[in-house]
Amino acid sequence: MSAPLVSINIPSIYFDSHNNRKNLPDRMAQCAPDTRRAVLNLRMDLAGRGVELFLSDMFRSFDMQLQAHIENAKKGVFSPRPGGSLHEAGRAFDLDLKALLVGHILKLSDFWEIARQRGVVPIIGAPDPSKSEAWHFECRGSHALVREYYQQGKGGAAMKPYEAMAASAILAIGVKVERFQNQKAAAIQSSLIRLGQSLGPLDGSIGQKTRDALTAVGIQQGDEQTMLNQLEEQLKQQFPEEFE
Repeated sequence: MSAPLVSINIPSIYFDSHNNRKNLPDRMAQCAPDTRRAVLNLRMDLAGRGVELFLSDMFRSFDMQLQAHIENAKKGVFSPRPGGSLHEAGRAFDLDLKALLVGHILKLSDFWEIARQRGVVPIIGAPDPSKSEAWHFECRGSHALVREYYQQGKGGAAMKPYEAMAASAILAIGVKVERFQNQKAAAIQSSLIRLGQSLGPLDGSIGQKTRDALTAVGIQQGDEQTMLNQLEEQLKQQFPEEFE
């Protein structure tokens, strides 16, 4: 099972040899369908206010996330290891904050409200452009439910809420998350949590609570791929915007 990544054409912070602004490079210009829709609508909203949206980053592969983790560590800046960032699920983007706020047409707090209406949220707690990661925004989709699940203490303490959400989103696009020995079992559990089931921690181990949760959503025990396919159909019904 895997939700799709789709390409996006969006201006970036990068320029060609003639000093013309380029679109975000193909290797980064991939995202979840609902994220693409949100970002393009957000760009349109800003254009109506005379403000441009330029991105510096979006999708990161495992290797790209590892490189970001290593390079940022050298600078004393935190960046998660692979398996812990919504960039790896095509659900996060970094924008050119200077260009966004140029001319004082828009305040960061204004952008937060515009973004919220499009289902896009910041990663920091207050709209302070001097803070690290003030440029980082996310379209969390149904994976926000996994974060809430952990915030409520249902998943235990082995993962922090944000880590669990990121792992869920990465699993959903069919990418390996190293912390799980059984990727399909972890994807099954993530799917069930997003469908409103309680089964303890997201740990990639199918125990009785996971089996009970499968029964609760009407899925018979079988091979893992078949169960994943059936769960995907339910997810498509409940969260169609993430697949279209």
